[in-house]
Amino acid sequence: MTSWLSSSPPLALLSAPRRKLSSTVAAAIPQGKETVKTMPEFDFKGYMLSKAAAVNRALDLAVPLDEPRRIHEAMRYSLLACGKRVHPILCIAACELAGGPQALAIPPAVAVEMIHTMSLIHDDLPCMDNDDLRRWQPSCHRAFGEPLAVLAGAALLSLAFRILSDPKSYPSDLSPPPSRVLRCISELARCVGSEGLVAGQVADMESTGLSESVPIDRVEYIHIHKTAALLEASVVLGAIIGGGSDPQSIERLRRYARCIGLLYQVVDDILDVTKSSQELGKTAGKDLVSDKSTYPKLIGLEKSREFVEELNHEAKQHLEEFDPEKAAPLLHLANYITEAGWINNNNN
Repeated sequence: MTSWLSSSPPLALLSAPRRKLSSTVAAAIPQGKETVKTMPEFDFKGYMLSKAAAVNRALDLAVPLDEPRRIHEAMRYSLLACGKRVHPILCIAACELAGGPQALAIPPAVAVEMIHTMSLIHDDLPCMDNDDLRRWQPSCHRAFGEPLAVLAGAALLSLAFRILSDPKSYPSDLSPPPSRVLRCISELARCVGSEGLVAGQVADMESTGLSESVPIDRVEYIHIHKTAALLEASVVLGAIIGGGSDPQSIERLRRYARCIGLLYQVVDDILDVTKSSQELGKTAGKDLVSDKSTYPKLIGLEKSREFVEELNHEAKQHLEEFDPEKAAPLLHLANYITEAGWINNNNN
């Protein structure tokens, strides 16, 4: 098929010293750089608003104010706050790329957003990053107390798998085969557990405040596991539930997701030292105060920005074999993350 990418000389990201990719990311990012030739015309803003609205409606319905009322208030407080909804929108976009309708993607999209919210609640706890601001409001433990915040996170995790696995979550005329649902459950559990998000959080805690410099591949490991793993799950779940059966296509989407997952976190590192708390909706400069190892700290802002551009191009390269019209949402989402499109736009 006709490509919208054309080759160009590779970018010397880190010439002194030359950056050495870990095996995990090296497998996900091909050598050489591709530049965008043309982008399909696409109403990205309208797409984001439409998909975010559908996700928000589903999230609202998924957590009613049942008894015990206080725990459900805490769950809704964090879940329905002004999140970017990148995870569920990626899930929907991948499902549609695989040929499935939006309605089929809503249950896994809701599940990944619940788990993402759980990870933020727990990440903000005093025993973790001890942060008081999240999504433009006090963190869950500040609003409801630490014990209830822990339980709210646990409840969201449990509810996520219930929604993903329950046949009643899906429209009766679109009920996916049980084999697809089982694959989704396995994929999500792997990306969240000790091979994914949890592994990244542990490595982050162990690397914070060390007197010696943390190697760049260790920071990469943290970002790939703590942030990219759930973005990877979002895309892969969407592709699976949408009926994607070609292993090579799913693997290309997985690699795309790993690229934008690392991209997402490098951008977040940059924003932490260049934007205000009001703009970010969370405490700015927290990584510096906590003495966390970040890309700007290790390689500087300019090299970090160059790396962001490289990851953006590489992510798009993994979509090259797909129909560019169907892949348009994923292409534009890579730009949205690169350009920090959510800054000062907390409605999605």
